[in-house]
Amino acid sequence: MNKIKQYIFANTKNYQGQVDERFQDLATQFSRMQDARAEQGGAALVVYFQGQKVVDIYTGKKTETENWQSDTLSMCYSTGKGVLSTLAHILVSEGFLDYDTPVAHYWPEFAQQGKAQITLRHILSHQSGLYDIRNHIADASEMADWNHMLDVIANAKPRFELGLDAAYQPLTFGWQVGGVLEKATGKSLSALMQQYLVEPLALDGAYFGIAESELARVAIPLAKLKTDSKPSLHTKPKPKKASVFDKAVAWSGQNPQDFQDAMIPKGMKKFSFFSDEGLKAVIPAANGVFTANSLARIYAMLANAGEWNGQQVIRPDIFKNLSAVQYTQRDRIMPLPMHWRLGYHRVLTLGKKSKGFGHMGFNGSGAWCDPERHLSFAYTHNFATASITGDYRLWGLTQETLRCADAALKGHKGWF
Repeated sequence: MNKIKQYIFANTKNYQGQVDERFQDLATQFSRMQDARAEQGGAALVVYFQGQKVVDIYTGKKTETENWQSDTLSMCYSTGKGVLSTLAHILVSEGFLDYDTPVAHYWPEFAQQGKAQITLRHILSHQSGLYDIRNHIADASEMADWNHMLDVIANAKPRFELGLDAAYQPLTFGWQVGGVLEKATGKSLSALMQQYLVEPLALDGAYFGIAESELARVAIPLAKLKTDSKPSLHTKPKPKKASVFDKAVAWSGQNPQDFQDAMIPKGMKKFSFFSDEGLKAVIPAANGVFTANSLARIYAMLANAGEWNGQQVIRPDIFKNLSAVQYTQRDRIMPLPMHWRLGYHRVLTLGKKSKGFGHMGFNGSGAWCDPERHLSFAYTHNFATASITGDYRLWGLTQETLRCADAALKGHKGWF
């Protein structure tokens, strides 16, 4: 009830930046959702519509002592999977590799343990069977060693036979995709990002493994607010209330061991993605660092069927392939059917229909495009929220973005 009151009585203009009047209701909702917690963290929202930026707003705290800025970088967890996948599609479009040639053709060591027939398509659609991280490394700190992790993946054995099942790859996805891109091109992942994404799209911040010089731009989760009274030693701490989405995980019937093996490497409590080591490491499935504008611009290119500023970044035939749904059933890890494309999932809303695609992160960040509406969206923040199916704010802002676009396109918002 308290959150509802905070939303209703919130300051509706607690943000900085620019908003097209057609999307003013979205900016108002953004402010309502952030206002009560503006001293506990910050957030940014960017939307492109019909090739133009129509929303670019931000609010709150970047660190304990700094406010969020227009160029603030945010660690976005799995939201980066969509960026890495986009890079893969660009390189397919450039002819370096294709979706259905075995990965071992480019990366011979990958053929070990029965993986000779796994393709880039299998990996991008989470059908390789290589979702297990917990049983392949002894400590989470190993994730910071890129070359070591490529060897781990090359030596790993799939958990199911090719074509028989699907399982979301929360952590291993990045080494699988990033590894084959490096092997196919002979260039480092950072060089590929720079040449094929950052420079063509003029991005203002997009990294897998951030440079030392850029660390100061990164938003860090703020320490929990101090309370006036300390709990008694004899008082049991109140358990954290499970969100609707967390309950969905429990109700879904998923095998808890699959979830743990995919999500939680040993020693994870001692490893922080927000430490300098964690931010500078190349862990593409989990530690992508972006500005909201960079994410929204990448998806604006995708919303325009692979074209940006007169340049065909992704060929039309490749675009048609990447956006095609690969399967609709629920996989072993995700509690909801995600309708996986090649590296992207469906747009999750509160009712609005969309044939678009994108990727969300464990902290509730997210980015997506809707080519039918020529619309793209990105939401980043530094709040300490966590859910495998995103934060309710992401779903709500997505819903309102689609509604505002429909008002402009059709003359009415609608809820569905």
